[in-house]
Amino acid sequence: MADVAGRDGLKWAQVAAGVIPAWVADMDFPPPEAVREAVLRRVDTDLGYPGWLDDSTVGPLAEAFAERMESRYDFRPDPGLVRSFTNLNQILQIVLHLMTEPGDSVLVHTPTYNAFLDTLRAMDRRPVPLELIADGETWHFERPADAGGAKVLLLVNPHNPTGHCFTRADLQDLAELAERHDMIVIADEVHADLAFAPDAHISFGTLLPHRTITITSASKAFNMGGVHCAVAHLGHPGVRAALQAQPPHLYGAASVLAVEATVAAWRHGDAWLAEVMAILDRNRKLIAKRIPPHVRYQIPAATYLGWLDFGIPNAAEHLESRAGVRLNPGPIFGAPDGFARLNFGTSGPILEEMLTKISAAVPSP
Repeated sequence: MADVAGRDGLKWAQVAAGVIPAWVADMDFPPPEAVREAVLRRVDTDLGYPGWLDDSTVGPLAEAFAERMESRYDFRPDPGLVRSFTNLNQILQIVLHLMTEPGDSVLVHTPTYNAFLDTLRAMDRRPVPLELIADGETWHFERPADAGGAKVLLLVNPHNPTGHCFTRADLQDLAELAERHDMIVIADEVHADLAFAPDAHISFGTLLPHRTITITSASKAFNMGGVHCAVAHLGHPGVRAALQAQPPHLYGAASVLAVEATVAAWRHGDAWLAEVMAILDRNRKLIAKRIPPHVRYQIPAATYLGWLDFGIPNAAEHLESRAGVRLNPGPIFGAPDGFARLNFGTSGPILEEMLTKISAAVPSP
């Protein structure tokens, strides 16, 4: 653990001595060597203005994104409709700012990614929940008769925090709902590369390309959260027009180093990713074996995030104080306080130590 405890990023630096961090969604693995080489090559070559000076230029980032989506997910996005941003939450905020008004509703599965919920509150957009319900070894959601007046469907797929991969039937139901109620679909697919076979990610853009803003990044699959590079494929013509009407450079763009890192990860990082996925596959199953049987846990179909119902008040706070392991508390995702999210993107020995401490600290039913 000494190799990672000295890291100065948010995950390890924000916990007290002796506490193992399993909270923020960073893994404990260095990025692919191809990423390191690409960044150093750019530093050694030219840190001046890149060849793509504005968002109307189809640069290497858009091309790499389009290639990856086609080769892995049978989605053929137009590189000319791709724009770079710094992160996914920025994209969400821009679309909501341009296409909705304070008080408007947004349809969203709950629980959901905490930063998105924070954005909806800060922007005074009302979440209309589609509750995800544990169903055997998977999840389902109640198909609503209407959209509750929502102008936007916010889809997190694969899902954070449950790790659910939405099935084609799930997505078709949502597509029909979006068409019927004339909704913009913002599809966060940042965990797409982290789906475990036989489960598979289906890109929503293959169902409703003309309504969908597909947003993603290499940040999760390749452990590059600090790089700050995200892309949006602007399939919805109204969103495209609204963005084009804004002043140039208002929303910024990814830096040349961020683009180099992301392109290298997407084009040359898959061997590294396969090794990491083998570790994560082992880890997700280890939790099921080691967690106390009264703690509810479904092995996630994707991501390196475990969603657990400990059934005790203030579960995350209890585990940090009694077990010395920091998890994300359920309420920040819109769930009861007995839930917590565990990041298992770490080495086997660290996860073993976490689970031993957690098991000893969880009271018997």
